[in-house]
Parts: sequence; C-alpha cells; structure tokens
Amino acid sequence: MAFITPDELRSVLYSYQIDEITEEDNSIALMAIDSAISEVKSYLNPSAQRKWNDGRLQFDVKEIFDKTGAERDALILEICKDIAAYRICRLSNVDVIYENVRERYRDAIDWLTKVASGEITPNLPIIDNDDDNQSNNKNELFRYGSRRKFRHE
Repeated sequence: MAFITPDELRSVLYSYQIDEITEEDNSIALMAIDSAISEVKSYLNPSAQRKWNDGRLQFDVKEIFDKTGAERDALILEICKDIAAYRICRLSNVDVIYENVRERYRDAIDWLTKVASGEITPNLPIIDNDDDNQSNNKNELFRYGSRRKFRHE
C-alpha cells in the first residue's frame, strides 16, 4: 500500500474537483502524489554537504514513508496532501480557490524549510549514525579547527 492513495486527497479537495481537473484519470493524481512525496523527502533527507554534519537530527525518511494507515505521521501526511493538491490544481482552476491552495503549499514548504534547517524538530524517526565519520558528540553544534597548511611547491 502507498503512503497516500488518491482517495485520501478528498480531505484537501472535493471529489468532483479532482475528477474534473484530472478528467477522472487516476494516473494524474498518482503522479501528483509521487511528486509531493518526493518533494517532502528532499527536505527531510540530509544533503551531502559538510554542514549537515553539525549535529542536526537526520530523519529516517524510508521509515517515515514506509508506514501506512494510522501509523503515518499526521502532519507529514497533511503536508504531502497539500502539495499534491497544489500539483493537481496547477492543471486547472475548477471551482477551487487557487490562492488558498497556493497559500497552503507555501505554508507546507516554509515548515519543511524550517525542519531542514534544524529550526523545528518534529517527532519523526531519526537515523542513528554511529559511523567513524560522525562526531563523537551528536549534540555538537559546531566544529572547529583549521585547514591544512597550503604550500607552493
């Protein structure tokens, strides 16, 4: 079972709106859902940049999106549905107040940006990194040191 089904989008858009916009083509709703989940994952996954090794929590994205039914995090689920609704509404404006959908999309992206920056810490599964590459103190907020000496040889 998928993280979100097209029927669950009915909590953010009315059935007739989804049917009219997608012309009752379920594959359009599935593409919007997949795109929304992919976008949310991109905010929750740490990048390969060095700054991500600064003690921020790293979420277990696979575990978050492998859950189904009542096990899913309600806020992540709603954010994914809002983003999917935005993706569907871009096709047409059939009796939908576009500004409301766009505003909810922007709110979702703002929240995800705060999570990615470490400003907000949601109650989500966290990756346990005990690698040698990680710092010994996971709560370390910054690193210090210097670069290797540069010599013109």
